[in-house]
Amino acid sequence: MVEVATAAHASQTADVRPLLTHARCAVRVPGSTSNLGAGFDCVGVAVDRWLSIHVTVGGDAQTTIERRGTLAALDLLPERDLIVRGFVAACDAAHVAAPPLHIDADSTIPVGRGLGSSAAACVAGALAANELLALGFDADAIVNVAANIEGHPDNVAPAVHGGAVLGVRTAAVHDAATSGAWYVARLRVDPSLRLAFAIPDFEIATRSARSVLPRDVEFATAVDAAARAAALVAGLASGDHSLLRAGFDDVLHVPHRRALIPGYDAAVAAAIAHGAYGATLSGSGSSIVAVAPPSSAAAVAAAMCDAWREIGVVATTLVSAGEVPGATVTRAHS
Repeated sequence: MVEVATAAHASQTADVRPLLTHARCAVRVPGSTSNLGAGFDCVGVAVDRWLSIHVTVGGDAQTTIERRGTLAALDLLPERDLIVRGFVAACDAAHVAAPPLHIDADSTIPVGRGLGSSAAACVAGALAANELLALGFDADAIVNVAANIEGHPDNVAPAVHGGAVLGVRTAAVHDAATSGAWYVARLRVDPSLRLAFAIPDFEIATRSARSVLPRDVEFATAVDAAARAAALVAGLASGDHSLLRAGFDDVLHVPHRRALIPGYDAAVAAAIAHGAYGATLSGSGSSIVAVAPPSSAAAVAAAMCDAWREIGVVATTLVSAGEVPGATVTRAHS
């Protein structure tokens, strides 16, 4: 892993632009679901929705970006775009200057629905910088660069590595050389399990979802939350229904966020009634994710959408198709 650079390193940067004009690469990054109930800010799973970018260095005096798909409605200055921020963050971590870019971005990841669109953007930018500027970062270093933007690794880690992952700070972070680093571990998901999603037509801003969380937690609640997080990891690995039900029934963040989601309780109840072992917010919402056997996953997703339809909310379904791979990078040769 690498130490993520701060603004204090600005004077150490070097201008690499003259050497890289017209260098190009393509990056493809999956969406993700995080938390899965009790795995708050640390557990995530890659999802079969994708962000694809084509990045060219130079050609214009300033960075430009074209957006399609679910990104088409975004109206952001390039410097505020998370793809660009990921690129710049990787450059800062390597103590090099970020050159101007042209970015062509297309995505099928819903924005503001708890499916990792922002994490995918951060990761895509960081991976593009790593490839085009030959920064030499490994996958875990990219996770740390992107997590420094996101604030936690639960979406960026599966976006990089694919599958299900756990991000945790270990005792090693007390070493000055690795201070602040995240350790990423693969999690096993029993093949008898599927994740089923209902994705509504309204967004929940992460900032709003964070604002409703309490500043302090009772000791008994913290103990319960730790037990449920352990149940989640064990349940995913074993397929044990009772553990999954406990792991998806979070006590730390979901009770405070559910009020932000109209019809949340009805959708969760519908999922359970149609065979789900548990259901909860995907990330901080607005989507709901359920864990179910393959035979009933589609029916579970449809039932959640039907529950929403009864109160006038339009939603679409998504069922995972086994383990989703992580990001890929392809260098284009001029």
